Amino acid sequence: MSDVNGRRGRAAVPATQGSDAAKATVADIAKATGVSVATVSKVLNNRADVSASTRALVRAALVEHDYVKPPRARTSRRKRVSGGLVELLFNDAGSPWAAELIRGVEATVRHSHVGLVVSTHEPGAVDAASWLKQVELRGSLGAILAVSDLSGPDHRHLVRTGLPMVIVDQVGEFESELPTFGAGNWRGGLAGTEHLIDLGHARIGTITGPMRYLCSQARLAGYRAALERSGVPGDPALIQHGDFHYESGRAAALALLDLHEPPTAIFAANDEQALGVYAAADERSLRVPDDVSVIGFDDVPMSQWVRPALTTVRQPIRELGELAAAAVLAAGVDGAPLPRGRTELPTTLVVRGSTAPPNRKP
Repeated sequence: MSDVNGRRGRAAVPATQGSDAAKATVADIAKATGVSVATVSKVLNNRADVSASTRALVRAALVEHDYVKPPRARTSRRKRVSGGLVELLFNDAGSPWAAELIRGVEATVRHSHVGLVVSTHEPGAVDAASWLKQVELRGSLGAILAVSDLSGPDHRHLVRTGLPMVIVDQVGEFESELPTFGAGNWRGGLAGTEHLIDLGHARIGTITGPMRYLCSQARLAGYRAALERSGVPGDPALIQHGDFHYESGRAAALALLDLHEPPTAIFAANDEQALGVYAAADERSLRVPDDVSVIGFDDVPMSQWVRPALTTVRQPIRELGELAAAAVLAAGVDGAPLPRGRTELPTTLVVRGSTAPPNRKP
């Protein structure tokens, strides 16, 4: 379990990046050592503001992974970079998840003296041609896509431009030639549900995200796998579908709590919906966790602000933003190849005060 301050543990460079053919990148070294991309850059540039232990850890990883520092860009290219931009495209930039991703991307591009442009498009309304026209007018270095409903034709249009692009948390049902960065959603759903089972809960409700999203499908599959592994019978009535927003979490939780046999615990597919469960419990004069345990997914800052603090599955949202931005910068600035396939960071269960053994039989 990680601590509530979200410190990162060590992780191996993912095999999906083709270590047998592709050179290790700064992002690879950051993941292998559990430090930020900015810290690896400081070590490479012999900056003084890095502790001796961290410096030794990073240098050992550089040797282990045969890291070769890219050659300096030509002067004309560097002049362009100093005024360059990176694009970040969302369907909804107002969610807590998006805010954390923006923080990770912004910190990385700012360190490289590059600006960030955040654009939004409603789901199903991504017009690749019009958006790319604006990107080209701005002379951007590359783009990070965090969109949910990218059509096949629009996706192919984006790929054909040759602009360095990556996808964060791919959720659309399309075959992508672009590199993707995401979290271990299935394992997160498994770990969260197993935590509730270990506490003694046998009737566990869940509130999914939109089922067209791959992450929602994976989290629900993890929930089901945990029940099956533990021999806990599943009940379709305990599965409610939401849209990742507060009000849908509240409405779904009310439906669960009003069942003839209500759950003793509810696993919401994100923290915002979990806060909706808190509201529903209060409306039914129930206490968290005395009457109903609640667990979320994401570990956004607000999960620690509520009382009791929310038990949740942490996905490293800010780190995903850092890795995606580093990959785009390396390609757009130095001409380095983008990583291949999917890079997946692990999720971690963070236990706080919203989960406890049931005080009533299901």
